[in-house]
Order: sequence, then C-alpha cells, then structure tokens
Amino acid sequence: MPRLSWNVVTPGLAALLLGATWGRDPGSAVLALVAVVLIGAVLSAVHHAEVVAHRVGEPLGSLVLAVAVTVIEVALIVTLMITATKDTSALARDTVFAAVMISLNGIVGLVLLVSALKHHLAVFNPEGTGSALATVVTLATVCLVLPSFTTSANGAVYTGPQLAFAAVASLVLYGLFVFTQTIRHRDFFLPVDRAGANLKPGQPVDADDDGHADPPDNRTTTWSAALLVVSLVAVVGLAKIVSPAIEDGVSAVGFPQAVVGVVIALLVLLPESIAAVRAAARERVQVGLNLGFGSAMASIGLTIPVIAVASIWLSGPLTLGLDDVQIVLLVLTALVSILTVVPGRAKPLQGGVHLVLFAAFVFLTIAP
Repeated sequence: MPRLSWNVVTPGLAALLLGATWGRDPGSAVLALVAVVLIGAVLSAVHHAEVVAHRVGEPLGSLVLAVAVTVIEVALIVTLMITATKDTSALARDTVFAAVMISLNGIVGLVLLVSALKHHLAVFNPEGTGSALATVVTLATVCLVLPSFTTSANGAVYTGPQLAFAAVASLVLYGLFVFTQTIRHRDFFLPVDRAGANLKPGQPVDADDDGHADPPDNRTTTWSAALLVVSLVAVVGLAKIVSPAIEDGVSAVGFPQAVVGVVIALLVLLPESIAAVRAAARERVQVGLNLGFGSAMASIGLTIPVIAVASIWLSGPLTLGLDDVQIVLLVLTALVSILTVVPGRAKPLQGGVHLVLFAAFVFLTIAP
C-alpha cells in the first residue's frame, strides 16, 4: 500500500464525488468543487501514468499516457453526442482537430521552447520524429481533410463505406507506427545526447544530472496502474457532469460551439502537456516529442474508428471535414513541422513559431 499523499487520495476522492453527483443536477458551488477535483484527478493521472511509463521504459512509456488520454477523449465525445441537446454533429471533428493543433503546436512548441531556453538547443532524433509527423499528417488528411472534398454525400461528411475505409486505414497506420516505435525501430524514438547520438543501452537518461529516480518496483507500478484507471474513470465521469456548464458558458459569452471541442481537448491533453514539459526540462526532448506527436496520432487513429462504430447508433450526420480556415492552419502546421523536424535540433525560435500557430488556432476558433 503506497503512502498517503495527494496523488493517492485524489483518485479516491474523485471517485466518491462522482458517485455522489452522478445522475443529479448539482448547484454552482458543487460544480465548482467538481471542477477543482477534476483538475486534481487529471494531475493524479499524470503522476501515475509517469510511474507506469518509467517502469516500462521508453518509447513504450510514451504510449501509456497517449492511450490513456485517448480513452478520456473518446468517452467524452460519445457521451456528449448522446446526451447533448445542441447540435453535436461536428463535435468529434472539432475535438480531434483541436487535439491535433494542441499537440503539434502547443505541446511541441512548449517542449522545444523550454528545452532550448534551458539547454541552448533542443536535440532529438529526426528519423523517429519525422516518421511520427508523416503518420499524423496522413491520418489528418484522410480523416479530416478529404471529407470536405468528396462528392458522394452532401456536406463535409463521409458515406458509410468511406467512413469504414477511413476507420480501418487509421487503425492500420496507428498499428504500424506502434510496431515501428516499440519493436522494429525502437532506437529511433529513444532520447539522444547533446551531440544527437542515441544513448547507449543501459546509459542513464539523465543528461542534466538531476538524480532522476530508478524505475519503480512491481508493487509500486501495480498500485499506480490501478490508481491511474480510477483517475481516468473519475475524469471521464466528472467531465461529463461539468460539460453542460461548459456548453452553457460557451453559449452565454457568444463563442462558437467549436470552442467546446477545444475545451475538451485542452482538458484531456493536460496530462501529456505536463509530462512533455517535464521531460523537456530534463533535456529528454525526444520523450516530449513522442508524447506530442503520439497524442495527435492516437487522437485521430483511435478516436475516429471508435466514433465510426458509435455512429451506427448515433442519430444525425457525422461531420468530419474541416472548413477552409482549419485546412489552412493544418497545412501551415504540417509545413512548419517539417522544417522543425528535418534538422534534428531546434532553437527557441522554432518553439515560438509553433506556439504562435497554436495561439492563432485558438483565436480563430473563438473569433472565426
């Protein structure tokens, strides 16, 4: 049994609060408490996912948090599409696109900026990062861009067979990437030293001598895995309780409905953002980039297939195609990301460019 601390108590507290408020209509004070506990549950999920990831090692560890966050994202999208009273036909598109922009520009920009400012240059492996970027761009094009140009159905939607193809293609690409990252070419996704060379097997990933702890034992890892599951379940449930207030708040201030997708994506990607910035501060840039690109990839490659299956039972159309402004932002992000990845190292400027693109995405979502 681990020692009692905030990251041990919070999952249990969140689960109890979820049980006490589920199926009810809590008042403003209770909603505020739910929001605070929800943030605590997200931070707790970060901690326990990092413990598990540290135990299994890189690059498999980077996948742990990516998959966990995708579970949250899918659950929130499906739940809102089933229960919301407003039009949610574009919620999946808005959330997935927001996750891609947050990951490729927000998380990647922060990783590069933090590491470059602290260590002069952010150094990473361009081969592994480049293959991740290529996979993300392909997934985004197949699932989010092409529906805007197909002619078999009216609007930015796929027909049933087209959606099935996109779902299968997404799973295949994601599976191939995971195989490449964890088995076939694992060394391309491991942290590199300041000269850009792969760290040798057994060499400690502690370039800044911060005394990073040894991997946890099996007992600690088991407890963290269990508490991670509890935290994720609590996050999904509590977010479901808070989501109507989010929708009402967005409508009250006159923001477009797409902002709801941005809020969901920001919430579910908070764990990976924190973990990626921590890795960057320790000069483990590759780990941070694995988290950033892995988040975008998992958000499309896992979310779209699940939404495709769920659409069988969901009423109404499933709008996946991006609008013109979103397509321009995605193309610009892809071009900038290519220029960032190719050299294998980055200055603070590259981080700043990605963060400006992220700011442009947020601003243009609020004021289209």
